[in-house]
Amino acid sequence: MWRTSIFRPAASPDPPSPAERRPIERILARERLIVLGCLVAVAALSWFWLLGGAAGGGEMAEMAGMAAPEPWSAGYLLPAFLMWALMMVAMMLPSAAPMILLHARFTRRSGEAHVLAQTALFMLAYLDLWLLFSAAATLLQAALVASGAVSAAGLALGGGWPAGGLLALAGLYQLSPLKRACLGQCRSPLGFVMRGWRPGAAGALRLGLAHGTYCLGCCWALMLLLFVGGVMNIGWIGGLALLVLAEKLAPPRWPVRETSGAVLLVAGLVLALGG
Repeated sequence: MWRTSIFRPAASPDPPSPAERRPIERILARERLIVLGCLVAVAALSWFWLLGGAAGGGEMAEMAGMAAPEPWSAGYLLPAFLMWALMMVAMMLPSAAPMILLHARFTRRSGEAHVLAQTALFMLAYLDLWLLFSAAATLLQAALVASGAVSAAGLALGGGWPAGGLLALAGLYQLSPLKRACLGQCRSPLGFVMRGWRPGAAGALRLGLAHGTYCLGCCWALMLLLFVGGVMNIGWIGGLALLVLAEKLAPPRWPVRETSGAVLLVAGLVLALGG
């Protein structure tokens, strides 16, 4: 008995119960709350800048690069890109929140050690696709300003066939099979994550890029409508953001995509023919 008691291996200590954890440990164990807080903070800061710039006028105009006389100069392109990037974060991050939160939950339940880091990689990979769109939109904006198709002050096409044609194009795309397929992926977070989740940082990056690709395929035409109502028109920005949110989060029986597509198509034809 004496020899057994000496050489018996020491029992490993039990992990602390939730009540025995320190406050900071209890907070860090709730990854979904941290992720949700970060999403709300980033989206709120982006909307705060947009609303503040719209109210002040000058700050948003400066960010849009209107102070630079040459649309193809770095002094114009860089501020314009920053403006587009902030708009995309403000408009797209709220609708992506369910997918990001589900990714965090699924990663934790799979036993991964770095849940917050992998969720951050997933979100950043998703936003990378919208940064690429922002770069393309910046170049399009510079081309439109240089050609005189849009005013440098409002960055809007105005009336007539250019604006009507863009509205009709967006309406047709809303009704297309490609739009339906991409929206279906965005509207089914659980199935998307279960099919595509892989462990590790590489898996998070891959899934974030896949989600960003589907989301870009779903919403690129709606984002181009900013050139119709005005890139710096806060009401137009808010309306498009609400449409994106409704498409992804509304009950399946609500024909948001079909209704918006028909409205945009009719409005585009009326504007083009009337102009």
